[in-house]
Amino acid sequence: MSKAQGWRVVVVAIIAVALLAMVAAAWLYRDYRHFVDTPLVQTTAHSIDIPRGATLKSIIGMLQQRGVTHAPELYWRALAASMGVSDRLHAGEYALDARLTPSRLLSRMAEGRVLQRMFTLVDGWTFAQVRAALAQAPKLRHTLQNLSDAQVAHALGISAANPEGWLLPQTYAYVLGDSDMDVLRRAHAAMQRTLAADWAARAPGLPLRTPYQALILASIVEKESALASERPRIAGVFVRRLQMGMKLQTDPSVIYGLGASYHGQITYKDLQSDTAYNTYMHFGLPPTPICMPGAPALQAALHPAPGKALYFVARGNGTHQFSDTLQEQNAAVDKYILHRQP
Repeated sequence: MSKAQGWRVVVVAIIAVALLAMVAAAWLYRDYRHFVDTPLVQTTAHSIDIPRGATLKSIIGMLQQRGVTHAPELYWRALAASMGVSDRLHAGEYALDARLTPSRLLSRMAEGRVLQRMFTLVDGWTFAQVRAALAQAPKLRHTLQNLSDAQVAHALGISAANPEGWLLPQTYAYVLGDSDMDVLRRAHAAMQRTLAADWAARAPGLPLRTPYQALILASIVEKESALASERPRIAGVFVRRLQMGMKLQTDPSVIYGLGASYHGQITYKDLQSDTAYNTYMHFGLPPTPICMPGAPALQAALHPAPGKALYFVARGNGTHQFSDTLQEQNAAVDKYILHRQP
């Protein structure tokens, strides 16, 4: 082989290698673009927790371990560099929803758009029920286990012996790292704002001296009424009883006072139990709320419907029969309780 032929072989080899390199680079680029724009692998995991101090390398490792991605680390590093987020990824819990691409996931982490979970505090729940529900809330730091109700109240800045009534029923958002006490603080602040506004706009002439008394009355209205339309009428009955010096005679308050000894059906013996919450034996309001009243119950307690009714009895279908006199009430009890007529 001549010298010229040798150079031609070398040149051809170089060109071949260059072409192969170009083909490989083109294939690699197409594969990289496919990685960037293709949704992540769907797994049974619906979210991923990124701890504080996690590096890009450790985050990629977590995604690979969880089966969320099969792409090489190089692709993730190239993408993060091109987006300018390599050192700007925030800790927290991130949703792994359908059609989430690598670029969108990195964008979420860079912006700190962490997954928000919801806790719903239901109208009429007692604080015991709130505690039980919080204990089951996922991804929430649980700190209440060793705290008494009095200690929780103190931590919330509540002067009463327990937080009963002081938490506004609604849905609260929380994120990874939040505690059950954080949720309670938000619920307490919401109730303080709502109660203050409602108290300032209350109807004139109510037999309530303080906002706390309004909270107690609202809790009774909450427990006595299943229908929103009846709450103002029920509140009106209790307001007139307070104004006239009559006993409230409300079963839910008696039941609350019985605590764990109540077994699902109120009895004559229960009505004779001498607790501070027995409104058949004691005049006036019970000493504390008996549940967490919702905003509609607060509104009803502070804006009761006018009328003359002093009694009501459940019809058995979720509604109540209201009566102005004891004679009418006895007839209603005979009809709806003793004989259970529709």
